[in-house]
Amino acid sequence: METLEAVERDNAPRAFSEEAMRTAEALVFASASPVSENWLADRLPRGTDVALLMKALQADYARRGVNLMRVEDHWAFRTAPDLSFHIRKDDQEPKKLSRAALEVLAIIAYHQPVTRAEIEDIRGVQTSRGTLDVLMEAGWVRFRGRRRSPGRPVTLGTTRDFLDHFGLEEIRDLPGLEELKGAGLLSGRIPPGFSIPRPPMDEEMAEDEDPITQLDLEELGLLAPTGGDADA
Repeated sequence: METLEAVERDNAPRAFSEEAMRTAEALVFASASPVSENWLADRLPRGTDVALLMKALQADYARRGVNLMRVEDHWAFRTAPDLSFHIRKDDQEPKKLSRAALEVLAIIAYHQPVTRAEIEDIRGVQTSRGTLDVLMEAGWVRFRGRRRSPGRPVTLGTTRDFLDHFGLEEIRDLPGLEELKGAGLLSGRIPPGFSIPRPPMDEEMAEDEDPITQLDLEELGLLAPTGGDADA
């Protein structure tokens, strides 16, 4: 039977070498986009528990002006949320989304995987291709699969860039009903039985959904066809 001392020792935070901590810090800092734990593991001393090391480094940065943020299994440095209003880019103001684009983005985020027809059914109006194009150009929405139903419609979901932009570690961190009400985003009389859907983990495929393939992308015009004879 384990002694109390052994249990406490096993549950104590692991110490990491200064070299490993500094290397991980430098690798994340030097990258323009979030880096994966697998990518870090290939560059850190063999045997390093990357997940624990990054959590320890995240704790070190918790009170600083720059925080270490987890986005799924990726990591990136980002301005502390309470200081973001100080940071301005006068030469590159972000393009504001239209109300239609915001509605479509919210539906995709909360209802994914969702088809264009399902989005239109929820909104009660048609969705223009331009609206989806804007969200895809922003890097926040992607084609993720095809529904196992007549016509095999394409399903849509959010991306890691969407999580990164909105400061979410995973899609299930989206605010729920009470959080939206507390933030003043849901006001007035809420219909009885109204609820906020809880989306699945971003990479999970639904039971009635197949992963999108290269052939699907070619049919959608996103990739040049690979078959056929080459021109002489």
